[in-house]
Amino acid sequence: MNNYDVIVVGGSYAGMAAALQLVRARRNVLVIDAGKRRNRAASHSHGFLSQDGADPDVIASTARAQLEAYPTLSWVDDLVVKASGSRDAFVVERAGGETYGARRLVLAPGVSDTLPDVKGLAERWGISVFHCPYCHGYELDQGQIGVIAANTMSIHQAQLLPEWGSVTFLTNDAVELDEPTLQDLFARGVIVETTPIDRIEGHADVVLAGGRRLGFAGLFTASKNAPSTPIAEELGCALAETPMGTQIQTSETKETSVAGVFACGDAARVPHSVSLAVADGAWAGAQIHRSLVWPEG
Repeated sequence: MNNYDVIVVGGSYAGMAAALQLVRARRNVLVIDAGKRRNRAASHSHGFLSQDGADPDVIASTARAQLEAYPTLSWVDDLVVKASGSRDAFVVERAGGETYGARRLVLAPGVSDTLPDVKGLAERWGISVFHCPYCHGYELDQGQIGVIAANTMSIHQAQLLPEWGSVTFLTNDAVELDEPTLQDLFARGVIVETTPIDRIEGHADVVLAGGRRLGFAGLFTASKNAPSTPIAEELGCALAETPMGTQIQTSETKETSVAGVFACGDAARVPHSVSLAVADGAWAGAQIHRSLVWPEG
């Protein structure tokens, strides 16, 4: 069994950012990645300084190439199916059957999204249906924006999105609006549509029950998130509930409740974006290195 200073579970933006800090400290690092980035359906990434408008595939492939230039970096394309052990003696198993040892683990698996059960929505997720206005709002060119209610976070989206266009809040029997909330939405120019949604067609056309059709430049919804694999829970890491779903609980140093296991990226923080994931991963990588230099700390 090959042994490493650190194994990074998940090689998207946060995982690679953590790995970069560690290989630059000349630590032996293994990244194991299943190749299912959350934004893989998106054609452009926005809000990431120096990469605004870049293809997310290009950002990720460039980052990986830069990482692999460091001689202490190893990379395996596979899914982690099991992790066990304790600080300085972790064992990770991948789907292919091989096992690896590490002194520290970084969990950066990303998240899965539970979307509203609306026909046609999932196929457009990341293409014309979004969750982050800072990532996608500007490109809608101040056009018509639809917010599909999923939970109470959707109200926050409907209140915020008038900054980017004319908003229709489609409650779709998912939320109840009290009078103060309604008045707040009306004051922001938001149209409230209570007719249930039948389906989504075309680019972002919402067909309501009864056949009425509303056309939008883009749609937003508040998905519920959870870590994309159960590895953290199986290791015994505490989870935390947020308005956006479940995440891995971490300290200020990004260490989980299990000593020697750290977590970063979308699975360990809210809100979510590429730039925030990179920052979170970079901080985690530095803190992991410090834990190796000063293990008693």
